[in-house]
Amino acid sequence: MTATLHAFADDAAPAGRLAAALGIACVGLDSHRFPDGEHRVTAGETTPTALLYRTLADPDTKLVELLLAADALRRRGATRLVLVAPYLPYMRQDIAFAPGEAVSQQVIGQLLGQAFDAMLTVDPHLHRTPDLAAVLPGAITVSAAATIAQALQGKLPADTVLVGPDAESRPWVAAVATPLGLDFIVATKQRHGDRSVTITLPPIGPRPAWLVDDMLSSGGTLIACAQQLRAAGVTLAGAAVTHCLASADDLARLAAAGIAPLIACDSIPGPAASISLAPALATAIRQHGLT
Repeated sequence: MTATLHAFADDAAPAGRLAAALGIACVGLDSHRFPDGEHRVTAGETTPTALLYRTLADPDTKLVELLLAADALRRRGATRLVLVAPYLPYMRQDIAFAPGEAVSQQVIGQLLGQAFDAMLTVDPHLHRTPDLAAVLPGAITVSAAATIAQALQGKLPADTVLVGPDAESRPWVAAVATPLGLDFIVATKQRHGDRSVTITLPPIGPRPAWLVDDMLSSGGTLIACAQQLRAAGVTLAGAAVTHCLASADDLARLAAAGIAPLIACDSIPGPAASISLAPALATAIRQHGLT
């Protein structure tokens, strides 16, 4: 066997799908939490190349477990350690916006770069950083656009327009729309706070629309888009995102706003995570010789 995939229990389902796509074994990682909150991580038997699958939503706990898992696998004999992190946190703060602020992108990038020999992620939420490799040399980024387009194939009316929530989403929305042969538009967004935004849309006309974005946090942006679309006489059909971080309350607000169905990739577990990234991840892993 050339490689083994390792995963914690809460990642067992998507990790198992990836291992099956690669034709390799998936071995569990055990994490015990002591009464004081500390973790003890134990790795099973591995191969010289070990892939560690860990999606990093709720990152402050998972990052510690991840670093302990990397050490445990090295002690088991892994000589090449590959992190498969479909969702990668702390990437948006790439500069200090005020004196004394930490630049979290650099801090987390350095931690992961020291622990792993290679890393694979999906649609990292970068702002001014053009390429993740600038933060993590050799990091491989997979786009979920083709996977989402495939999930929508044949399910949308021919006159559907895809709507991106801000200027940063333009290339990503275009990558979803092009293989589907659909039109797309991009909104202008002004953010007033973590849950307050103002959205301005170009003219669209009375036609069906799907919202698409790389990340859904609280859902405020998509709800603002939906309100503007309905005011313009647009029939809102649903939304598709790569990473759905929304809480149960957030999902209820999205549903109340008429954003349904909401579908997302399985980079983060949850009720919306209906699109498997395993085929896209397996293809990238093979292409880059990571097994």
